[in-house]
Amino acid sequence: KVGDRIDDALARESIRALFKTGFFKDVKLEQDGTALVVVVQERPSIAKIEFLGNKSIDTDELKQNMVKIEFAEGRVFNPSVLDKVTQELKNQYFARGNYGAEIKSTVTPQERNRVDITIEVIEGDVAKIKQINIVGNNAFEDSKLLKKFELSTSSVFNFLSKRDRYSRQKLQADLETMRSFYQDQGFLDFKIESTQVSITPDKKDIYVTININEGAKYTVTEFSIKGKLVVPEEELLPLVSIRPGVAYSRKQVSASRKEIADRIAEEGYAFATVNAVPNIDREKQTVSFDLFVDPGRRVYVRRINIAGNVVTRDEVIRREFRQFEGGWFSPKHLQRSRVRLQRLGFFDDIKIETPAVPGSPDQVDVNVTVTERATGSLLFGVGYSDADGVLFQASVSQRNLFGTGKELQLSLDNSSVTDVIQLRYNNPYYTEDGVSRGFNLFRRRVDAEEAQTAEYVTETLGGGINFRIPFSEYNSINLGLGYEKVDLRTTTNSPPEIVEAINASPSNNLFPLTSSLAYDTRDSILYPTEGYLHRLALEVAIPGSDLEYYKASYGATGYFPFTENLVFRAFGELGYGDGYGNTNQLPFFKNYFAGGASTVRGYKARSLGPRDSGDTPEPLGGDRRVITSVELLFPVPGSTSKDKRFSFFVDGGQVWGPGQNVDTGDIRFSTGVGFNWFSPLGPLSISYAIPLNDKPGDRTETFQLTLGRFFN
Repeated sequence: KVGDRIDDALARESIRALFKTGFFKDVKLEQDGTALVVVVQERPSIAKIEFLGNKSIDTDELKQNMVKIEFAEGRVFNPSVLDKVTQELKNQYFARGNYGAEIKSTVTPQERNRVDITIEVIEGDVAKIKQINIVGNNAFEDSKLLKKFELSTSSVFNFLSKRDRYSRQKLQADLETMRSFYQDQGFLDFKIESTQVSITPDKKDIYVTININEGAKYTVTEFSIKGKLVVPEEELLPLVSIRPGVAYSRKQVSASRKEIADRIAEEGYAFATVNAVPNIDREKQTVSFDLFVDPGRRVYVRRINIAGNVVTRDEVIRREFRQFEGGWFSPKHLQRSRVRLQRLGFFDDIKIETPAVPGSPDQVDVNVTVTERATGSLLFGVGYSDADGVLFQASVSQRNLFGTGKELQLSLDNSSVTDVIQLRYNNPYYTEDGVSRGFNLFRRRVDAEEAQTAEYVTETLGGGINFRIPFSEYNSINLGLGYEKVDLRTTTNSPPEIVEAINASPSNNLFPLTSSLAYDTRDSILYPTEGYLHRLALEVAIPGSDLEYYKASYGATGYFPFTENLVFRAFGELGYGDGYGNTNQLPFFKNYFAGGASTVRGYKARSLGPRDSGDTPEPLGGDRRVITSVELLFPVPGSTSKDKRFSFFVDGGQVWGPGQNVDTGDIRFSTGVGFNWFSPLGPLSISYAIPLNDKPGDRTETFQLTLGRFFN
């Protein structure tokens, strides 16, 4: 500062501080009388950065990464930073397998103390794995071990998967996979002695050698559970998958520890630990285990905090929670709470964190962060269904009315077969206990001639009220009562049985009572990956209706995840209907049908089953139906989106009419591939199916598309 006395130490410190800024490449201190003169030579600024030759790494991505280390246009140029950039870029190419990559940088001075920097990349060829050698394996062949590796040698089949490109991270993962495999087969002392990776002089081929020591194979003799048991031992023992007399398995030991810890956590001991201590007898090649339980402190939930909900009210989220404030912390209840929130369909993403409360080792908070999705829609659209032809749709709907979780919808569907206008309202929490109440009003016109079935026209005006009553976490009963005024009329081509039925009852007042019992453990309504849905349903036109009938059905669907992205689905349904009182059979306009995208793909919609007795026999439907389907579901390759799924399927189904015997040999089957997508235009379902046992007269249709209707 002015007035200070300068000495050599202070001068050195000042020069060092100025150099440290990185702005100057030279700094001098000079004396002019009693004035201290600081003479600096500024580093140039970067006017432009240009990358040449980079094909596998995008230029914008490179520039964004450079900004993080202060290497960007407009910044001060520092040669040492350029060296770091060059080395880092080379490392990135090495990580991608481009071991022959070369990076050249050119600095071109410009006017006004600026420079242009050109970084030229010569990527070279990607080095590929030529050979993987495993040394020391006696129990298993190389081929069996290498099948479990992510990395593989060069081949025609690995061209797209790129499994033949060496990666240190992937090799480490493969080594851990091999270690797990051996230890799951009883080789408790398995070791990887060393790993050598060599590259040829032309940097194109890589050789990997793995030296292992298998060790002896051990058999489990016994196990015991010790420690502080807050859950009775007799409840914990069935959770242990370790079995005496079988080979040691690390997977079974880990699974046993997890099952015990999860069970203890249900009692509020969220941070319980279970350690498996082996007692090894190397002479006899046996091992026993002591599972030591340390439950830790019992943990309570202090507060549940909700964030991210702009529209949805807090109470709508809180009422779905099965974990309560002030209660013991339960991972099981927390997971169920997440599933219930997902099933609402109001959120794109749900994150739940459980941080410990500072200063309170026995308390945690539950922080819920949601990302809302649009739940209201104003839709005008055109769709297509293999069953109904071209669809004209218009609807105004809000599934989360004013953030209350209530649903209101006014919709219009028009096609060559159906013309429907409907008003629906549903309150999922009509009572605090979760009893829902809904209303609906509708007018529906059906022209069966356009559906290529027995020809007639129905016009229905109706409405109803329904309740859903949950009596456990997964079980519920649905009750509904409605009114339908059904007007029927014939066409010039109506078959005799239809003409006779309509002449007998051209206008009908019906009072359908509906009920169903459901058991639903699915993790999602739209895109389930695990869980079951069982539904037993009954529809009865109560006494006093012009036509008295009943329809009963039972359907079951199961979702079984094979992997994170591979799900197996099995579905089956049985349906039966009949008349009672003064009605001797199920009314024809209430018949079951089969065939089409929603039942048996590969056959035309509603085409299976009995035919009428007209001059050109058309499908009539029936009073009994069997539908079955198995399906393997998987996402679009390379996509993480959950709203698109492919499937391989086998469908089966048939309908029988009055007087026909149910014969399983009549069931028609098909197989094919399907695609489902919740597109911006509405649900899209495409299938290509091949009938497996079609008979003469069956109407087949290999390609089927539905747009604008929800898939079954």
